[in-house]
Amino acid sequence: MTHAMRETRAGDRLRSAAAGLSAAVIGVGVAELVAAIVEPAASPFAVIGGGLIDLAPAWAKDTAIALFGTGDKIALITGIALVLAVVAAGAGMLELRRSGLGAVILGGLGALALVVAMTRPGAGPFAWAPGLVAGVVAVIAVRTLIGRLRPIAGLGPDGEDRRRFLVWTAGVAAVGIVTLIAGNVARGATRSIEAVREALRLPSAARPLGSVPAGAELDIPGLAPLVTPNAEFYRIDTALIVPRIDPADWSLRIHGMVDREVVISWGELLSLPMQEADVTLACVSNEVGGSLIGNARWLGHPVRELLARAGVSSDADMVLSTSSDGFTASTPLEALTDDRDALLAIGMNGEPLPIEHGFPVRMVVPGLYGYVSATKWVTQLEVTRFDRATAYWTTRGWSERGPIKLQSRIDVPRGGSVESGETVIAGMAWQQHVGVAGVEVRIDDGEWQRAELAEAISADTWVQWRLPWTAESGRHAIECRAISDDGETQTDQPAAPAPDGAQGWHRVDVTVA
Repeated sequence: MTHAMRETRAGDRLRSAAAGLSAAVIGVGVAELVAAIVEPAASPFAVIGGGLIDLAPAWAKDTAIALFGTGDKIALITGIALVLAVVAAGAGMLELRRSGLGAVILGGLGALALVVAMTRPGAGPFAWAPGLVAGVVAVIAVRTLIGRLRPIAGLGPDGEDRRRFLVWTAGVAAVGIVTLIAGNVARGATRSIEAVREALRLPSAARPLGSVPAGAELDIPGLAPLVTPNAEFYRIDTALIVPRIDPADWSLRIHGMVDREVVISWGELLSLPMQEADVTLACVSNEVGGSLIGNARWLGHPVRELLARAGVSSDADMVLSTSSDGFTASTPLEALTDDRDALLAIGMNGEPLPIEHGFPVRMVVPGLYGYVSATKWVTQLEVTRFDRATAYWTTRGWSERGPIKLQSRIDVPRGGSVESGETVIAGMAWQQHVGVAGVEVRIDDGEWQRAELAEAISADTWVQWRLPWTAESGRHAIECRAISDDGETQTDQPAAPAPDGAQGWHRVDVTVA
């Protein structure tokens, strides 16, 4: 075989790979457009990604959040796209070598999307359509393109036919990209939930809270704000496509071990007395010193009032809450019926819940990690028992109750270089529903020094702290620990987030110039 012939065949392999990739692009693009029109939740990327999230073990979820933080979903979608590209390119090359083999692979990917979509919680009547379309379109495209390539494969390095083939391949890919964009545009155009949310006027609280006390905010540059802006509030959930629920279609069903089943509509919820509560939420995946935590003023109706209306059995000890996308959380019944501000929330920092934070209704429960309490887009509360039901993350090895651990972190200085002289060490501390009594700081394993605490809003929120420091030249290690209102001192024993939250002292290393 001559060198020219080897180059030609290598080029044909690349052309067949490009054909497979183009076929996948147009299949996914058309499927996304179909999904946007008939069943947004059945988007191939969404259902495959959601299935992978469901199958992921606890360590994989924890690793993804540790590596990508709130960008974990973007990373997952990117990973799916890269794997799809590699498989599609391989399918194109196999199709050239043996007719029908590559088509079977691409058709199988469509069938996989179809099956996963139909078996997802809350699957709609047309959940099958996007996966079917993706498979059919990709098969037709790869068969057509490779059919045009096969007669000219291996016939020499030049020729008008090859150039025409490349035009065809690029054209198919371009159509796929256009339909993919059109699907995203159509998805936005067919959803008026943003307009509904913006037009919504929240009811007033029966007893509005006063403004945040001036002494609660230390106003130190680099220190996290006491109240986290909605746009900066962390988001960790399992929804690749954010549920978009029209409040007019929303309802909450309370059932299970109750005297009577109760169904509450949006209109009825708005007519109930509303309560404001300042509550800090934290993700169980938050590492020591991490940022998966935020504080907001929530508006909602107490969950205990709704449970009282249903009449809870004395044998029950858990409430299994369910999201519109099928996510579930196991909340200890006591945390929903005692005197804490456990709310069915509709407002966040003075405005309706952001769509990505649970609009129109979510749960907010002080003192528990979000995976067992902060269900977004909530639609069901089943009163049950821990020995009868398990929730989404507890079936994946996380603990079933998830009480918040006593934690503190250093925000200032966060690390790196610091100028010598008079400066300040500052940070946050929290143990929701218990409260923080103090924070201690030590430098270079020296004596613990008591930091100044800002005024706490309540036991359900984090609190800022600071300690003046005369920074001397050299490298220094700074550590902090909190003391709770119960007299507990934050432990120095390190623990990973799984299965019930990270622990240990936060430490930063700084160099003083």
